[in-house]
Amino acid sequence: MERVVSATKARIHFGALMQQVIEGQEPVIVERGGKPQVVVLSIAEYERLKMAKQKETWRETLAQAVQLREEIAAQLGDQPLPSSEELIRQMRDERDEQLLSNLH
Repeated sequence: MERVVSATKARIHFGALMQQVIEGQEPVIVERGGKPQVVVLSIAEYERLKMAKQKETWRETLAQAVQLREEIAAQLGDQPLPSSEELIRQMRDERDEQLLSNLH
């Protein structure tokens, strides 16, 4: 069961609250006016949550890359994907043409 304390009690007993969170490995919800406002949690739990978020972001990025690859393959049909070197050369050529046209 999650522990809930008032903001006043948390302020007055913050050292003890920190110790309880660390030793009990349980977060504590701090309320103000009967409404939850913040959560006090151990640094270990905070780091775990950050890592989980990073992993989820990585999974989302990978899923987007796979979807983009499928869309490109559908557009190309049977044509093979151009090499990265060829794509870079094409992009540079286009950039150079744009720069030259802006000079004139």
